[in-house]
Amino acid sequence: MSSKEKPTLGGTRIKTRKRNIAAPLDPAAFADAVVQIYLDNAGDLELVCKNLESSDLNFSRYGDTFFEVVFTGGRTQPGTTKPDEGERHPYSIIDCEPKREVILPSVIYIQKILRRKPFLIKNLENVMQRFLQSLELFEENERKKLAIFTALAFSQKLSGLPPETVFQPLLKDNLVAKGLVLSFITDFFKEYLVDNSLEDLIAILKRGKMEDNLLDFFPSAKRSAEGFSEHFTKEGLTPLVEYNEKKLFEVKLKEMKSAVTTQISENTDISEVIETVKQHVKDAKLPDIEVVRMLWDVIMDAVQWSGKNQQQNANAALRQVKSWAELLNTFCTSGKLELELIYKVQMQCYEDAKLMKLFPEIIRSLYQKDVLAEDTILLWFRKGTNPKGRQTFVKALEPFVNWLEEAEEEE
Repeated sequence: MSSKEKPTLGGTRIKTRKRNIAAPLDPAAFADAVVQIYLDNAGDLELVCKNLESSDLNFSRYGDTFFEVVFTGGRTQPGTTKPDEGERHPYSIIDCEPKREVILPSVIYIQKILRRKPFLIKNLENVMQRFLQSLELFEENERKKLAIFTALAFSQKLSGLPPETVFQPLLKDNLVAKGLVLSFITDFFKEYLVDNSLEDLIAILKRGKMEDNLLDFFPSAKRSAEGFSEHFTKEGLTPLVEYNEKKLFEVKLKEMKSAVTTQISENTDISEVIETVKQHVKDAKLPDIEVVRMLWDVIMDAVQWSGKNQQQNANAALRQVKSWAELLNTFCTSGKLELELIYKVQMQCYEDAKLMKLFPEIIRSLYQKDVLAEDTILLWFRKGTNPKGRQTFVKALEPFVNWLEEAEEEE
């Protein structure tokens, strides 16, 4: 008789622990499972969040699919925003009303999910980029909901949504040309400014590298300063219009300053410099006061300072003032502009130790070169409003003022 054990057909039962039960192994099954959780809880996001937390779903593998379900109610076809086969739920961001109070709970819900599963941050970024690059596939009402969501996400400082994720994907030529980007960004601006200041918006634009490129959102036919002002004024975003006008003004003023600085450093004939300034003023419509301030800065920046030798520095500064006085005289065309020039001199002498004692000499030189009129100097002396160093400068200028008054009496 053989001692070997006879084979049986029963097999061996292996106990399987619950944690080893396989979660859905494909995106479609995963999406269906998430949709079912929404349906089971009738879209109550608090309950949905709790049930998702306690589930065995593989979020690390299907993070993009999860956010597709959050935004559109189900899985979308690869590379599109079109619905794919499978279950869907009616509680998505795209399916709700285009109102901030309706969309805000979804933003808070996503924030909770990200705090518990921070690895999903990249997935949110991926899905948002894909949706924004496919704006033409959404209805107008749906694009508005995406814009409101994005604005609220920034207001709530939603993790995983840096500004460059939003602004850069929008700059596709076909989207811009169709006006879809301008419409989206307008809704975004209007919604964001409900709870935030213009400074907050500018900070976001800076981080998204769009602060100086706002016209890139406009179709080419409307891409102008006038088009910008007309559009956003009509939309009730006057502070943004004023900010942009100031920004453009600063750029144009900087361009003029650079051109004049180069000419002065090269000792260009003063008539050419005057023509350069006139052309910039004409093209950019720059205010006279800003032109006068800028010219004074450029003239004094070009002074060749000589270390700590005060006398040499004083002589160099006065030579510079006298050499370029005609330039100042050309654009100081009124008592108001002359007074503004005196305030500019006052501030520089107050802030620069090298010039502190030069104030009366500079004023005298500008008077002798017909840049400053006697009446303007006397007005500053008697009623000047800038307090910076005023007492010191008034005292220093007193002998010159006495001379002016005596000369006037003699006449």
